[in-house]
Amino acid sequence: MSGEPPRRSGRRRYRAGVRWTVVDAPMDSSGTGRGEQRAPEALRRAGLLAALDADDGGAVDARVEDAARDPASGLIGAEAVRRAGAAIAARVADLLAAGRRPLVVGGDCAILPGVCRALPAGSDLWFVDAHPDFYDGATSETGEGADMDLSVVTGHGPAVAAGVEGALVDPNRVHLLGHRPAVEEAGRVEAARIDPRIHQVPAAELRRRDPGRVGAALAEEGSAPAWLHLDLDAVDPLDLPAVTYPEPDGLRRPELVALVAPLSRADRLLGMSVTDLNVDRDPDGRHARRVVELLVELLRP
Repeated sequence: MSGEPPRRSGRRRYRAGVRWTVVDAPMDSSGTGRGEQRAPEALRRAGLLAALDADDGGAVDARVEDAARDPASGLIGAEAVRRAGAAIAARVADLLAAGRRPLVVGGDCAILPGVCRALPAGSDLWFVDAHPDFYDGATSETGEGADMDLSVVTGHGPAVAAGVEGALVDPNRVHLLGHRPAVEEAGRVEAARIDPRIHQVPAAELRRRDPGRVGAALAEEGSAPAWLHLDLDAVDPLDLPAVTYPEPDGLRRPELVALVAPLSRADRLLGMSVTDLNVDRDPDGRHARRVVELLVELLRP
């Protein structure tokens, strides 16, 4: 596909002390302008850049304003999602080529295929989320790209959401962390679709194994470049209710910090995406401020 950012190869080490560059990706893959679309703006108002002492990477045009479900792919706003992914990929690729470390602020998880298009071949993906995001256009009840982003990047979802054919990340290099067990029929369908090569550590198992030890072991496991994706619904809604699809029995905030901090500070980390603050559920901005505090705790040395 013309305009596709090059997939780089090879391995290198990345300095843990490099400054973050914040990029806004205001995507709501429901196509309805839900609160995730306004999350990057809300986090900036809450002082994200100053709190992280981060560079400003601007915003990409990632809005999805078509709520129609594509009959071929089953994806809402399929062409808009493809276009947004290409814009995200180009911005992330430019930053990585310049030796900078992007913090891509969504929006919802449908930003992930665009990010992964820009990653070097052979990269690890650390995917921290309450949900596996492994539906496809046929099994998703909503048709939202955020239902199927991990499915897409591992080659099991609609290719239009990735903008290219095939897997963007080797499933064997994916670590799915912090998700909750499926209880309803649709969730069981999703769980059955997960590629068995993906390494899974659900929230309950993380708690048993000690989140800090799991995070530290992953950070030191191998030398491949890595990307960290954090959906904020990985946090238990007792600590952060302002997300679109809250799930009970998640990691409490200290447990999430213990897991993610070693990953976010790993020498081989390329960058990070953070998604799913829903400002519709945060009328006074208190949860945006708490997310900024959380990111400072995770990302500042």
